[in-house]
Amino acid sequence: MLQPTTSLTFVVRRQAPELIAPAIPTPHELKPLSDIDDQEALRYHVPGILMYKRDPKMGDTNPASVIRDALAKLLVFYYPFAGRLKEAPEKMVVDCTGEGVLFIEAEADVTLKQFGEVLHPPFPCLEELLYDVPGSGGIVDSPLLLIQVTRLLCGGFIFASRLNHTMTDGPGFAQFLSASDEITRGASTPSTLPVWQRELLFARDTPCVTFDHHEYNDFTNTKYPIMTLDTMHQKSFFFGSTELSAIRRFFPETLKHCSTFDMLSASLWRCRTIALDPNLEDEIRFMFPVNARTMFNPPLLVGYYGNCLATACAISTARDLLHEPLGYAIELVRKAKALVSEEYVRSTIDLMAIRGRRFTSTFAWTFTISNLSRVGLNEVDFGWGKAAYGGPATGGLDFLPGVLSYYMSSTNKKGESGIMVLISLPSGPMEKFVKELNNMLM
Repeated sequence: MLQPTTSLTFVVRRQAPELIAPAIPTPHELKPLSDIDDQEALRYHVPGILMYKRDPKMGDTNPASVIRDALAKLLVFYYPFAGRLKEAPEKMVVDCTGEGVLFIEAEADVTLKQFGEVLHPPFPCLEELLYDVPGSGGIVDSPLLLIQVTRLLCGGFIFASRLNHTMTDGPGFAQFLSASDEITRGASTPSTLPVWQRELLFARDTPCVTFDHHEYNDFTNTKYPIMTLDTMHQKSFFFGSTELSAIRRFFPETLKHCSTFDMLSASLWRCRTIALDPNLEDEIRFMFPVNARTMFNPPLLVGYYGNCLATACAISTARDLLHEPLGYAIELVRKAKALVSEEYVRSTIDLMAIRGRRFTSTFAWTFTISNLSRVGLNEVDFGWGKAAYGGPATGGLDFLPGVLSYYMSSTNKKGESGIMVLISLPSGPMEKFVKELNNMLM
């Protein structure tokens, strides 16, 4: 179900940005990233938002003060976040300088209720809720994390963050935030201690690529529409039990018990392809990062917070994707997911070592979904209860507009649980996408 957008505007008053350093001195050392961390595709900043209602038991407690103090204590354990990335001959390293993360305290003349009955991106005045401090947006020699806590008129607040993706992925950042939550509620030590050990995801001494890795191949397709940030339209769609049941009608009986991710992804992949109208012989990709933490033998230690993901890739001609039954698309998604194993991850790492860590691929006719619905961002409460919204602040990437979407756990205005999906497309294709999706949900 398409979610309404708001034209809400408001004023945010910010205090001067400050650096929050670890509460006590921490080791000054160089810590190399893994080959997964260091890949070109992760050299960007991820904006996120957690939104909180007023909690009477917290009274007039200032959430910015609580979170500021907790960050200083937490950075004693996660001290690499207080450092700065540096280029090095083999891979980037974190110079653990203890300089700190950027922090901004702010207040806004708006209530949480004014953001709408169902909280979802795109959020109004995001540039005010997550201020881009001049000179802070680089990948190297810049703060690795920026946090802005904005108090609202209703007594609630918004926790906005900008994370350097080379440091961690969604599960890793959720671990960091959960630890911060524990500190705000009185813990002296996180229950899960952070583990660095990025050397476990270095390339093998003799790199050996054992898979095709279509996710990194260049395609020479035609007719791909020019997508820029100026032409993008972002819309959120809620899928609860009613919507998912409607979609399941289109799948054969043998596939109706497949995962929600597989079913929903196959459906959206086809709707998006119809909306973009490619040439029928063009190759179309659906890619999705897979959390690989549990795939290693021996397993990575609990607490590992580096990027530990591999990108699964389903591929089809537009002709087959559009003309075959939907079961065809879901089988492609399931087969792509099934390929991801420890050896697949090792093969990915070795491919990067062979090609050079800065290699990139084209993303023409590529649709990517990052599933954050089970990461648990909305479980972080800082003492104010669970977040009313926890997830990405925007859809996609500035340098790859229209390519990346997200799944987030959410509830609709009836209080029913489901998945919120954020889609970015130009206006014309977006209208076609909405029409095609509505036809499935009728």
